[in-house]
Amino acid sequence: MTQTIRLTAAQAMVRFLIAQENDAGEPLIPGCWAIFGHGNVAGLGEALQGAGDDFPTWRGHNEQGMAHAAIAYAKAVNRAQAMMVTTSIGPGATNMVTAAALAHVNRLPVLLVPGDVFAGRAPDPVLQQVEAFADGTVSANDCFRPVSRYFDRITRPEQLLAALPRAMSVLTDPAECGPVTLAFCQDVQAEAFDWPQDFFAPRVWRRRRPRPDAGELAAAVAAIRAAKTPLVIAGGGVLYSGACDALAEFATRHALPVAETQAGKSSLAWDHPLNLGSIGVTGSSAANAVAEKADLVIGIGTRFQDFTTGSWALFGNPDCRILSLNITGYDAVKHGALPLVADARAALEDLSAALGDHRAEPPAPALKSEWIAAVDAATAAPSGNALPSDAQVIGAVQRGTDEDAILLCAAGGLPGELHKLWKASRPNGYHMEYGFSCMGYEIAGGLGAKMAHPDREVVVMVGDGSYMMMNSELATSVMLGHKLVVVLLDNRGYGCINRLQMATGGESFNNLLDTARHAVPSAIDFAAHAASMGAIAEKVEGIAAREEALVRARMSDRSHVIVIDTDPLATTQAGGHWWDVAVPEVSERAEVRAARARYEAAVKKRNA
Repeated sequence: MTQTIRLTAAQAMVRFLIAQENDAGEPLIPGCWAIFGHGNVAGLGEALQGAGDDFPTWRGHNEQGMAHAAIAYAKAVNRAQAMMVTTSIGPGATNMVTAAALAHVNRLPVLLVPGDVFAGRAPDPVLQQVEAFADGTVSANDCFRPVSRYFDRITRPEQLLAALPRAMSVLTDPAECGPVTLAFCQDVQAEAFDWPQDFFAPRVWRRRRPRPDAGELAAAVAAIRAAKTPLVIAGGGVLYSGACDALAEFATRHALPVAETQAGKSSLAWDHPLNLGSIGVTGSSAANAVAEKADLVIGIGTRFQDFTTGSWALFGNPDCRILSLNITGYDAVKHGALPLVADARAALEDLSAALGDHRAEPPAPALKSEWIAAVDAATAAPSGNALPSDAQVIGAVQRGTDEDAILLCAAGGLPGELHKLWKASRPNGYHMEYGFSCMGYEIAGGLGAKMAHPDREVVVMVGDGSYMMMNSELATSVMLGHKLVVVLLDNRGYGCINRLQMATGGESFNNLLDTARHAVPSAIDFAAHAASMGAIAEKVEGIAAREEALVRARMSDRSHVIVIDTDPLATTQAGGHWWDVAVPEVSERAEVRAARARYEAAVKKRNA
């Protein structure tokens, strides 16, 4: 006879999650971020409080920020673990939708458990309930459906018997990995059920490493052997697979040049002779020069986003083929690629063995040395009293940060400059969210990365625009004792989009604070604001003062924010590539008409 235990559905969920482990013997779900409301405080709130340190609960200040921290944690541990995030049923839940989309785009695991309306419907409509006039089964949580890899609405306690194992399967499957949403009806959370004891038995979820199909492997080997000018593009899948050493061995043994996407940067040390740096729109001159002539592009764990491919205008060789090594079949066949569907580490090992002593013709060493010289010039300390560029601030941070630190950033102009200029020495030392390019990820993401790696210094670089969008988890970092070093670059607005606006012929409009409509000029004291949340904060003038402040920040006992004014117009001219941004066909501005002519020429060249 099956033994049972009587628990509420919420208590059962928490007990089940405590029992799940990864193949390293770590908790698969190490804890929960929570902001409570009427949709989860009585059910999940009571269950989480009862779990205590067996399943720690952390309180954030914004639901999206909590989810960003959870996602960053998963990214920082290469998807080996995934945190849970719970909210109430209305705005608390929909605040997480942006984060769910971010996780979906970046193939990162997070367990989202928003409260939901009453399954029994007796008190309908309840506070915060969204009513669909034509569908009584819809709630606000249906917003999560297109941005979840698995979605379920728990309307009966016993549904967890199937839903929770399915959720764990998705979170740990390297191909299906992404956000899971379990919308948990608030009355069901509190309902009791007699659960089978074996449902709570410890379970180990092992990371699958599927090896390549023999036929696909043979075709890939033949393509590499036939290539005269191959190029490897390392994506985030290299890191998620733990394939960094395998990539270095593969590239070295077969003399294959490597370029890195935003997600793949740090998979190969910057000073490896075959690492040509960043690729694409924000690419190095070295990597892009090889990409333009490549007759075989070998993508490893990349989804070939438009920034990587220069909107598919980068690969200029008419005979160029794409070989896509990816754990996900969806990504492996994009743009007619020759697919190699497998785990990155396993496939690199098999490819290398099958290639034997085959070696390509390595690129001229001058390509890399000339690019590094351009990087050093762009990041050198400026002379004079002009406002520093982002690149010069990056140089100051690089010089004052050790090689084991984690540099974290997200949206705006900084990702492009960092992709080109940052010298990443250790795996996961460069943490960039650029799949969804989500402003506001930076500080919350830094908190998640610090929780994943408490012994590594985490340096967050953020613009004033992103800081204003979401800064509240700075207070959380202080509260939880997870120190961040935050470098806040104030260019008075959305400098990156302002530059794009002007590059497409537009007039500076509504992006910089000084060209936006206002009655009172904006004068935000970022240092005072950060200090009000408990951080140590200071504003500095110039790069030399910035470097001195970084020394103080590294010695601080809690999160430390350094604010510096920067030039909103300056950007690194070296490297880079065209990006497809549609320009209006009709405009009264001569500058827009000229930009349209350039745009049409670029599109024609790509499509030729």
